[in-house]
Amino acid sequence: MGESDFRVSKDFSGGTPPVSKGVGVGALTGANEQSPASAHGAGSANQGDLPRSGITSLTGLAKGVARAVAQPGPLTSEIAGLVGNVASVLKGTEGFDPGPRDRRFSDPAWRGNPLYKRWMQGYVALASTLNSLVDHLEETDTDWRDIERSRFAVGVLNSALSPTNYLPGNPAALKTAFDTFGVSLARGARNFADDVRHNRGFPEQTDRSAFTVGEDLAVTPGSVVYRDEVVELIQYAPSTETTYERPLMILPPPIGRYYFLDLRPGRSFVEYAVSRGITVFMISWRNPTPDQRDWDADTYAGAALHCIDVITEITGSEEINSLGFCAGGILQTLLLNHMATVGDQRINSASYAVTLLDFHERAPLGAFSAPRLLEMASNSSDKDGIITAASLATMFNLMRPDDLIFNYVVSNWLMGQDPPVFDILAWSVDGTNLPAALHRQFLEVFKDNAMCKDGELTVLGSPVRLKQIDVPMFVTGAITDHLTPWTGCFRTTQLLSGPSTYVLSNAGHIASLVNPPGNPKASYFMGGPPNGTAEEWRAGATQYTGSWWEPWADWVGERAGERVPATRTVGSGKYPPLVDAPGLYVRDLTP
Repeated sequence: MGESDFRVSKDFSGGTPPVSKGVGVGALTGANEQSPASAHGAGSANQGDLPRSGITSLTGLAKGVARAVAQPGPLTSEIAGLVGNVASVLKGTEGFDPGPRDRRFSDPAWRGNPLYKRWMQGYVALASTLNSLVDHLEETDTDWRDIERSRFAVGVLNSALSPTNYLPGNPAALKTAFDTFGVSLARGARNFADDVRHNRGFPEQTDRSAFTVGEDLAVTPGSVVYRDEVVELIQYAPSTETTYERPLMILPPPIGRYYFLDLRPGRSFVEYAVSRGITVFMISWRNPTPDQRDWDADTYAGAALHCIDVITEITGSEEINSLGFCAGGILQTLLLNHMATVGDQRINSASYAVTLLDFHERAPLGAFSAPRLLEMASNSSDKDGIITAASLATMFNLMRPDDLIFNYVVSNWLMGQDPPVFDILAWSVDGTNLPAALHRQFLEVFKDNAMCKDGELTVLGSPVRLKQIDVPMFVTGAITDHLTPWTGCFRTTQLLSGPSTYVLSNAGHIASLVNPPGNPKASYFMGGPPNGTAEEWRAGATQYTGSWWEPWADWVGERAGERVPATRTVGSGKYPPLVDAPGLYVRDLTP
């Protein structure tokens, strides 16, 4: 095997190989890896989303490909290499294998049939050449955001060109059609037509009718104890004889239903926290409509601040602990900043789960930081009053096209299979919107890294200065997180001033969060104080089998006061229970 053969035999797809059917534990590192800000389907979309996001995506794709190939020296070299590689393929070389991780080519025909083998090898050679062109950009002074845009574009192109996406190039689909006397093709055509009509032309990721919120999902016992136009606050009933004195307030991201933290029994973070004697209060954000276009960071942080008033009144505790997930961690930071400014010390400790605060850290999200793209996104939400979950999902699905698009093209359309049934997928397509004002502020944070510049933002009347936040922190990242890279999450420990503990979970963005103890494949790293660089910390950390939920619960328990007899009722005289959990807002119901 020659040098070029070895180079292209490595995994070139840039992501986890797709699964053509079935969903199991391993699927959490693939098809489900979506951010709370993006992991939602078309149910809440308006018909204008697809043209705008599609045109924007195609424009970015064309520019990215052009940037990657507009390098005369590397382009000439890579084309020459590609010609030589194709010649080797035609001669019958044994190189150019995508590797065992790429399950797109797992059918025996790809290696046993000479025609399919050469088709596969030619595709591998082409994809590797395109990836190499992007790699050459790393050797220049090109801005990393431009490199990420090019890598994003080439990744989409590589995924779209895979022969497995098309019936003649998918031997497994052809065999299934033959074995079923064409029934699979008829079912696939039916699925395709249904997706064109009801899912904006994208393959459905899951059977939306398989789960019902409040019956199958989000079933941990509790009650809504407070409601205003922005939030419902849920207090969960204790399941232990004693509970800690200090309660916990959870801030989920403002896009997405909170119940990814309360899936089925045995897979619920809330259930686990309650089982550890923690009194849990969950914020459930209302799904905004164009009428709420003016909701901004003040609106959300102010609602969370009032929830602290409610929690302390109900529990009698003068202090609470808080936990922000994903973009909920950004809101938590803005809240902590305001409280530090005014001398409000009611938050005793703060935990962060896969939250990025420093957007100058390199991340694939940089592919969307082009000024024109951000301007179009801002203008779109200003016009409509909201940015829909479907509009965001289109872009984020394109970040993992093998897993989140073409995986389902193959299974649903070519193989004629029904969409899989899985709880986290059901959550991921149950989308919510983002109000225009908050979206505009998030874009400002994303574009200008405004949170890291003292006084650049003002929330609740308090200029944002991260260093004044000095509460103890528990911060988590995820090794294969493609949205909030673990090194960026590590930066949170250095942006704030409080003593911090950092834990690095295996898996990706969502798999690291839906991570119940007992999974033998789950693991996490813990080490000393997060000083120095992220890589230095990891080099000295120890890997443990299990879930980060466990050391987190231990850490919070040490900061939650004494154990006292559990109160069997929820709410108080001032804040009586209004309705059983999961409440109304998570189901888009109104009182």
